[in-house]
Amino acid sequence: MILKSGNSKIIVGYDLGQSHSQISYYTADTSKVETAASVAGTQIYNIPTVLCKKYGVNQWLYGKEALRAAAEDEGILVDHLLPLARDGETVQIEGEPYDPAALLTLFVKKSLSLLSVAGSVDRIGAFMITCEEMDERLIQVLGRVVAGAGIKAKHICFQNYEESFYQYMIHQPEELRTFSVVMMQWEGSKILAYRMESNGRTTPRAVFIRREEYDFREAGDYSMALSETDAPKGYDGLDLEFHKIARKVCGEERISAVYLIGEAFDSEWMKESLRFLCQGRRVFLGSNLYSQGACLGMMERIRPSTMGKSNVFLGTDKLKSNVGMQVCRRGEESYCVLLNAGGNWYEATNVCEFYLREGNSFDLVVTPLNGKKGKIARMTLEGLPAGVARILLTVQMMTEEQLSVTAEDLGFGEFRPASHQVWKETLGLYE
Repeated sequence: MILKSGNSKIIVGYDLGQSHSQISYYTADTSKVETAASVAGTQIYNIPTVLCKKYGVNQWLYGKEALRAAAEDEGILVDHLLPLARDGETVQIEGEPYDPAALLTLFVKKSLSLLSVAGSVDRIGAFMITCEEMDERLIQVLGRVVAGAGIKAKHICFQNYEESFYQYMIHQPEELRTFSVVMMQWEGSKILAYRMESNGRTTPRAVFIRREEYDFREAGDYSMALSETDAPKGYDGLDLEFHKIARKVCGEERISAVYLIGEAFDSEWMKESLRFLCQGRRVFLGSNLYSQGACLGMMERIRPSTMGKSNVFLGTDKLKSNVGMQVCRRGEESYCVLLNAGGNWYEATNVCEFYLREGNSFDLVVTPLNGKKGKIARMTLEGLPAGVARILLTVQMMTEEQLSVTAEDLGFGEFRPASHQVWKETLGLYE
C-alpha cells in the first residue's frame, strides 16, 4: 500500500462542489479509503459549501450550521463560494469587501476540522482537490486556497470529476467494468451522465469518458415530490421522467454497472427506472464517489498500481497523444519521449537538449491514442549556422490540441559559439 504501518501521514481527497463538498482520506491504520462524516456517528457525508457571517461580529459558521443560522436569521449566508472565488469579484457583506478566494479558504479550513477523527491538518502528506471542471484559472485559485488553509502537504494535485470517476472505477472489481460503466449525478434541475469506455487495442489500454447533460426540470421540485405523504403521484411523475433519461443514457449498449450519485437518489421513489437499470447491470447508490476517487487518484500519483500502469485516462483535460523524436543514441536509432499521453494538457511541458548533426530541421512524432491519425511535424530553424548544433528544446501544450515548440541555438562547444537565436512555432497535433 501507499503508507507503511506506523506512518502518521494522511492522504486526502477533497470533493469541492458548488452545492456541497466531501472529504475522504487514507491512513496506514485504516488501510482503506474512508469518508469523513459531516454529522458524527452517521453516514452523512455532504458538507454544504456555504458560510454564514453572524450579524455585527466576526464569527463565521460553515456547512449545515451555516444553513441553520441563516434560516433562523442569525446572519448572512454566503453561497456559490467556488464560482465566486474563480471569478474573483469582491463580495460585499454588511458593507465590507471580502476577497472571495479568502472566503473559500475559510470554508475549506473549517471543513477540514472533520478530519480530526484521523488526525490534524499538519498530518496531511498528500492532498487532492476534485471539482466538476478544472482549468488553469481555477487551479491558480485553488493553489491559494490550499496555502491559505495551512496545508503543507508534500504532494498537492487537482483533477476534475471525470478523472475522479475513472480513478474510482479502476480500483473496483474487474467484473464491474467488463463493458461500459455509467454514472449519473442529479445536480439541481439536470442529470449529468458520464459513460466510461475503453480501447483494448492500445497498450496501455486507453480509457475515455463521455459527458452528457439532460434537462430534469420536468420533474418539478424533487424535494417537494419526495416529501409528500401521499407520495404515489409525486413519485410516479419523478420516476417516469428519470426512466426516460435512463433509457437515453444507456441506449442499446452493453453496460456492466450504473452508479447513481447524490442524496436525492437515496429514496424509494425509483420503481420503473430502477427496474430498467437493473436489467443485466449492477446498480449502486452513493454520494462519496468523487472524494474517494480523488483520494485514490492521489495514491496513484504517488505510487502507481498495476491497474494504473496498464490503463491511461484520456479525459477532457488530458493530452491524448504521445509526442517524441527519433534520435540516435550510442549509434542506434531510438524514440525519445517528450510528452506522454494521459497527463493534464495544461501541465504538459518538457525541456531537453539534443544535437542536430546536419541540416537545419528536425521532426516531432505525434502518436494519438484516441483513434485520430498520427503525424510528423517538421520544424525548420531558418538562419541556423552550418555544422553540428546543440539545441535547447522546450515543448509545452497551449491548448488541448496546440503545441508550442521553442528551439534555441547553444552552439557547439569550442567549434562554434552559441548564437542564442530562438525559433518558436505553434504546431497542431492533428491533421
